[in-house]
Amino acid sequence: MPRTILHLDLDAFYCSVEEVENPELKGKPFAVGGKPNERGVVASCSYAARAMGVRSAMPMSKAIQLCRDLIIVSGRHRLYGEYSERVMNKLRNLTPLVEQISIDEAFLDISNLDEEPTRLALDLQADIRVELQLPSSIGIASNKLVAKIATEVGKKSNKIKDMPPFGFTIVRHGKEAEFLSSLSADMLWGVGPKTFARLSELGIKTIGDIAQWPQKELINLFGEHGKDLWLHAQGIDDRPIVTEYETKSVSQETTFNVDISDEKSLEKTLHEQSFDVAKQLKKSDLAGKTVKIKIRWTDFTTLTRQLTLPTSTNDGDEIYQAAVKLMKAVRKPNQAVRLIGVGVSGIGAPIRQLGLWDISD
Repeated sequence: MPRTILHLDLDAFYCSVEEVENPELKGKPFAVGGKPNERGVVASCSYAARAMGVRSAMPMSKAIQLCRDLIIVSGRHRLYGEYSERVMNKLRNLTPLVEQISIDEAFLDISNLDEEPTRLALDLQADIRVELQLPSSIGIASNKLVAKIATEVGKKSNKIKDMPPFGFTIVRHGKEAEFLSSLSADMLWGVGPKTFARLSELGIKTIGDIAQWPQKELINLFGEHGKDLWLHAQGIDDRPIVTEYETKSVSQETTFNVDISDEKSLEKTLHEQSFDVAKQLKKSDLAGKTVKIKIRWTDFTTLTRQLTLPTSTNDGDEIYQAAVKLMKAVRKPNQAVRLIGVGVSGIGAPIRQLGLWDISD
């Protein structure tokens, strides 16, 4: 039996939450992110700002040049997390087969639900809009790949100036390759700028063009990745919904508004990060054996260094001591730092000492 996969994407999520909290922002050009004089970037922007050319990940200084009236709102990530959790709870009330892939995106396997998929999806979209006042777009198909692309197509085809798209697209079983055929090749998962440039050199412009190429030739050109390109271009994707992921690492990093040269300030940041990482590990009843630091100088050169401990730990002070040791090994006196981060990998269950009452026969 074919599967039915629903992909949900919350439109301009951070900005949508800010509009709920402050209705005066509705219809105005604004962006969530850092200040332009502190190397801030646009984390999310309203549709009125997008109409002026502002885009996510753009330096805020450039965004201000494009839109002189742009309102800058500082991000409130805890608040966004709370709204996200409310949405995800709605999804899990429909089915336990929910794969959250980011704060504002998820896949659902609705194959075994009694309700007709189109009706279910439209009701879900309306429910999120009425109860949480958040716009969303939905794609439905027989697999994750096509469902996500369907969402993107719906958002583009339903684009209205200054307004969320509320996209909705359903791809019927057996029509996957036909649906993908005319779309630009760079809409396919696995086609980044370099791959797209290479495909363009070969005269391949659309996903349909990829599908028509012999699979062996694509493998010769792109290695094993060529096989995936060919399968995806046919609309084939058998990946399951993953409801839980194994934690492989836990990390924290900070990009400073102003480059930091003071060693005490850097150590203070490492201390806060180390204890945040330890808190996350303890919350999940995990520990890690390898402490890593990431450090970026003012010229954007980025280094990573790691230290493997004798035993696994989730102790903040132990992580901090290792992080400071790693920083001092690579940093020259008074060398300015743009970004610094701490992480722990080699994750597993913590090693516990047996107490008197833990002994059993």
